[in-house]
Amino acid sequence: MHRTIDIEGLCAQKGLRITEQRKTIARVISEAEDHPDVETLHERASSVDPRISIATVYRTVRLFEEAGILERHEFGDGRSRYEAVTDDHHDHLIDVESGKVIEFHDEDLEALKRKVAEKLGFRLVDHRMELYGVPFDRDH
Repeated sequence: MHRTIDIEGLCAQKGLRITEQRKTIARVISEAEDHPDVETLHERASSVDPRISIATVYRTVRLFEEAGILERHEFGDGRSRYEAVTDDHHDHLIDVESGKVIEFHDEDLEALKRKVAEKLGFRLVDHRMELYGVPFDRDH
């Protein structure tokens, strides 16, 4: 379900100053096919530009998050992980043993979420769903 997001373009739209180091970090995030944490982002960005410090990555991630460009996830492993904010809604299934995050979209599940909200007297405007599991081949 990987989609490339133009984070540099989003920064320009939101009027954020984009330094060369921020540009590198934005590219690394845009190209990520996973949900990297700050340490992973730093590793990837510093392989492109060794002058990028982890503090710069932390500041840039916070800036992008505050601007609504990045979304932070806490998947229960003690690390904040990030992905670009997109219009295409998806949920996450987390393999609790490997930490792998699988994105999915299920229209039946979406309809059920709306139905539950309506039953409780609400119109659903936003939500986030995370499922946690282990693959069947690892069950004992």
